[in-house]
Amino acid sequence: MAVTRTSRDGIAVVTFDNPPVNGLGLDIRRGLAEALAAANADDAIQGIVITGGGRVFSGGADIKEFNTPRATQAPNLHDLIAAVEASIKPVCIAINGTALGGGLELALGANYRVANAKAEVGLPEVKIGILPGAGGTQRLPRAVGLEAALNMIVSGASVPAAQLAGTDLFDRVVEGDVVDAAVELLVQKIAAGGPHPRVRDRKVEHDDAQGFLAWARMGVAAASKHFPAPLRCVDAVAASLKPFDEGMAVEREGFTVLVESPESRALRHAFFGERAAGKIDDIGADVRPRSNDRVGIVGAGTMGGGIAMNFLNAGIPVALVETTQQALDRGVATIGRNYENSAKKGKLTAEQVAQRMGLLTPSLDYAVLADADLVIEAVYEDYAVKQSVFGKIDAVARPGAILATNTSTLDVDRIATFTSRPQDVLGLHFFSPANVMRLLEVVRGAQTAKDVMATAMAMAKRIRKTAVVSGVCDGFIGNRMIEQYSRQAGFLLDEGALPQQVDRAMEAFGFAMGPFRMGDLAGNDIGWAIRKRRYIERPDMVYARNADLLCEMGRYGQKTGKGWYDYVPGDRTPHPSAEVEAMIVAQSRAQGIERREIGDDEIVERLVYALVNEGARILEEGIAARASDIDIVYLSGYGFPVWRGGPMFHADQVGLYNVLAAMRRYARGHRGDAWEPAPLLLELAGSGRAFNDPPARPRAVAA
Repeated sequence: MAVTRTSRDGIAVVTFDNPPVNGLGLDIRRGLAEALAAANADDAIQGIVITGGGRVFSGGADIKEFNTPRATQAPNLHDLIAAVEASIKPVCIAINGTALGGGLELALGANYRVANAKAEVGLPEVKIGILPGAGGTQRLPRAVGLEAALNMIVSGASVPAAQLAGTDLFDRVVEGDVVDAAVELLVQKIAAGGPHPRVRDRKVEHDDAQGFLAWARMGVAAASKHFPAPLRCVDAVAASLKPFDEGMAVEREGFTVLVESPESRALRHAFFGERAAGKIDDIGADVRPRSNDRVGIVGAGTMGGGIAMNFLNAGIPVALVETTQQALDRGVATIGRNYENSAKKGKLTAEQVAQRMGLLTPSLDYAVLADADLVIEAVYEDYAVKQSVFGKIDAVARPGAILATNTSTLDVDRIATFTSRPQDVLGLHFFSPANVMRLLEVVRGAQTAKDVMATAMAMAKRIRKTAVVSGVCDGFIGNRMIEQYSRQAGFLLDEGALPQQVDRAMEAFGFAMGPFRMGDLAGNDIGWAIRKRRYIERPDMVYARNADLLCEMGRYGQKTGKGWYDYVPGDRTPHPSAEVEAMIVAQSRAQGIERREIGDDEIVERLVYALVNEGARILEEGIAARASDIDIVYLSGYGFPVWRGGPMFHADQVGLYNVLAAMRRYARGHRGDAWEPAPLLLELAGSGRAFNDPPARPRAVAA
């Protein structure tokens, strides 16, 4: 981390370097302020160029300083921008690469800006529930116009510098060296004499500003009902029509309100949680990942084909193995059809489709896996089937190849014993549809080697997955928790609720789908198969009978045209079923349960707190390293509302004392034995702590 100063043609060139993204941490801010002051005091210097080291100008605030006093300690970003703006000698920012957030706001404080044509700029603060707080909402509209600025700020999207070349944001956009261009520009501007412009002194021009802003407010309000930040962004940008200092006051007020909002706290939690999930505490930078340039997949069904697409999309060759030509042809055709549909929507070109399909090698012979660096099994969830497949893989895979199972519930350690190399085996649990869903549970076995884990995490980044490490247990993190959620949903039907009421309550809370709609989508027979195994392995675990009865009626979900709901052919709209309602009511009567009115609040609490309680067990057992890992699993893979931050974060916000009190209340009702509190929940609630409190985390993941 350093700030250096050189000079060229009477121009001071100040370079700051804080890898990996040149975050504007306190030391960098101090160094820049001191270099700026020194250049202004040097009679030999006529102008100042500021640029970033490496390939990035600045990604904005230094995330290592978030939630610490250093983030706002003087000179803060406002102080630094004020110093740039007040410089007695002209300042040009040379944007050598990405300039986001505070990096772009710093650039907007300068007199001139030169950017590399390949650089991207943006103000992404809305993505963590806040708005640009260092003048971005006031200066950007003055530089690029009201509409362009509003679109950038409300979306948080980055824009190529070349796209903004005709605006006042950039004085020059160049293909070559930006520092050379910036020095040349300053020399010319100084020679020309006259005052040097400031963005804050410009006026925002628009033919119908109020009409545009009214239209924008309506659109933003409709698209962001659970998020207050986008509308606050509109208000702040609208204030750029006022005198600069008045607009800044509106920006500061909006920032202050948003940063304390529950939505922003949740989004920031998710932001940092996702980054923390990629780190494994006992695996340092000294552990080198293995190569991962060729992949083999056994099973060309829905999961296998979807998994294959992830690697094909990343330009990685895939060998796809099946047992019959018919299954293989069907799998390859599905992959091709998916790509063709993307091409029809303009997401891929015909050349890209051909290139990806050209990387696919379909085969009926396991020998095609011999040169694969990673082999993933994606076959039926049965130990005997897995044993047969892994025996064949083990016989042909090269030494050092990583062998992965895509199992969603089975024991990865047991599967590892089906090979002669358990140290090379791990779980890679993709979520369906695997080519769309972001989540990847990386399951660490008892003997999984550290470099295997490092390879898996690096691979996840390469194929753009959000990877979360799990220890070995039945269902891992996500499915183990969802089972308790589903059990409570079944008990609610016994007691008086109907599927549509439960789904409606959970969707109003913010879930993408309620449990019964989700069951119909995934296939109710999948849960049935798991319960059948549970009845043998866990006879102590009691389930409501209605889900089994549903399957005995042949109502497996959308694939059979009927499940918890009825469906019309070609239409996935769920319609309440009189047959299912009659079955549910009869089942309550058979158990001697008097049905009652159940409020939506009870539905939400019972389902969400069932997740939380099982999450606490997962945490105390070391299956997950940190509470935020559990939250990332649910935000990325299970449709938990992002503005609530995940089940464990939500429980923290409610207060663990209150969560525990509600659980004890529900324990007095039907199937109250399902509400035994996890010891960790009791401990934290009793001490006034939270799941996401730093002292309680991280934990080593159990193998």
